[in-house]
Amino acid sequence: MAEIRVENLRKEFGTFTAVQNSNFVVGDGEFFVMLGPSGCGKTTTLRMIAGLELPTSGKILLGGEDVTMRRARERDIAFVFQLFALYPHMNVRKNIGFPLLTQGVSKAEIRRQVEETARLLRIDHLLDRAVSGLAGGDRQRVALGRAIVRRPKCFLMDEPLGTLDTEFRDLMVHELRELHNRIHATTVYVTHDQLEAMAMADKIAVMNHGVIEQFGTPQEIYDRPATMFVADFIGSPPMNFLPFHAGLARGSREITVLGARVAVPEVREDMAPADMALGFRPEHIRFDDASPLRGSVYGTEYLGTTQIVAVETAQGIVKARIPAEQSFQVGESVGLALNTARLSLFERGSGRAVSTALHGGGARV
Repeated sequence: MAEIRVENLRKEFGTFTAVQNSNFVVGDGEFFVMLGPSGCGKTTTLRMIAGLELPTSGKILLGGEDVTMRRARERDIAFVFQLFALYPHMNVRKNIGFPLLTQGVSKAEIRRQVEETARLLRIDHLLDRAVSGLAGGDRQRVALGRAIVRRPKCFLMDEPLGTLDTEFRDLMVHELRELHNRIHATTVYVTHDQLEAMAMADKIAVMNHGVIEQFGTPQEIYDRPATMFVADFIGSPPMNFLPFHAGLARGSREITVLGARVAVPEVREDMAPADMALGFRPEHIRFDDASPLRGSVYGTEYLGTTQIVAVETAQGIVKARIPAEQSFQVGESVGLALNTARLSLFERGSGRAVSTALHGGGARV
């Protein structure tokens, strides 16, 4: 396996820029996820790493070698697509072994490697079955087996679970991560599903309009979002935002929102009067009648051990994740107490964070 290094990667299609000067490193043996909505540039980036698209500018290094202008077959990578692209006239054994056959590997060695790969993926009992009769999850395992069998430098996966139903997808998320832990393969995985990304990734790059808005571990991205887009895209429900207008001095530790003073993490820079937003996750709210931040219950969503309570305020709807045993009536007035160590401040014009949440607990307002 090998490190993947992307430097100032850019891709233009006529006047449209699909990827804007991306920079990131995928460590040797790392599971790296490119996450974002449709059309954000993540698949285009993956195709450039694979050699299926040539960049307008920038550089791609695989294992320290510059492969920017090399053809796909010269890069020693394996690609798994959303559509399984299996050979319908071949059985499972022949589908998995086909890459080795094209490389001139002996029949005995092909048989050994195919059976070893099939055991790894728990499909050794299906080797002589026709692929056309397999369930979606098993067909995806066959596609993975065909990629794994020749042990390439890295694996590139483009929405490989997108066509599976929820039950199979949840199972395959677990199995893909488990497989990665066993073979320690350098993997670049593209998805629009934040749950897949958070469950599998060592590192995540969140993309929007061709730009990597944040790069980091799942916990870093969830706890300390760099932009309002990241804060809104990651989390279910996403981060709440309460707008306010203020000027802030570097080191400011208090703001006024909905007429109440709220303690916040330290501001990193001087901010002239601007449209700002206070951001906080639903789980960082509790209801407290003594709190000056107030709203009225708009609705509830029961989730078993917890519930999501939507609260209407003068600045919009706020969602709180609270214990399921607490009971509220629609229209009931409630006070909102915030965990002040887990708040973020954003400049709404640019969307960038000017003060981000800290780890650990803290006082509430």
